[in-house]
Amino acid sequence: MLDERDRRILELLQKDAAIPVAEVAEQVSLSASACSRRIQRLEEAGYIQRRIAVLDRERIGVPTTVFALIKTAHHSDDWIENFRRAISDIGEIVEAHRLTGSYDYILKVVLPRVEHYDVVYRRLVKRIELFDVSAFISMEVLKSGQTLPVDYAV
Repeated sequence: MLDERDRRILELLQKDAAIPVAEVAEQVSLSASACSRRIQRLEEAGYIQRRIAVLDRERIGVPTTVFALIKTAHHSDDWIENFRRAISDIGEIVEAHRLTGSYDYILKVVLPRVEHYDVVYRRLVKRIELFDVSAFISMEVLKSGQTLPVDYAV
């Protein structure tokens, strides 16, 4: 069971995983050693899966986002596993979700420019049979981030 200090620690680490433990400890009114033990416990319990660096997409050279909506005529476990492997091998596909409704999947694809989408599309359809793919170019990011609300954590 998480308490308010645990939730605050999670909020702070989500904003900056490189924040020194002493600074986290100060912000949650704990000693550095007690805070360090809590962070270790949160990691061991699976609340913290890993710590990553969030890169600047402009500086990395992939400022363009395309969302690809996919329909398939296949829904077998084998097809899904082949699809999972195909999208895992394409670095530009940074997220994939299975959907309800008229489409089966949505992919978030990051690209150097919109014309590069065709390269990714061709790599994907060489690997897996798809019924329909519709692509949508993101014009503007209104909200982005990896932080999660911690109020629901138990």
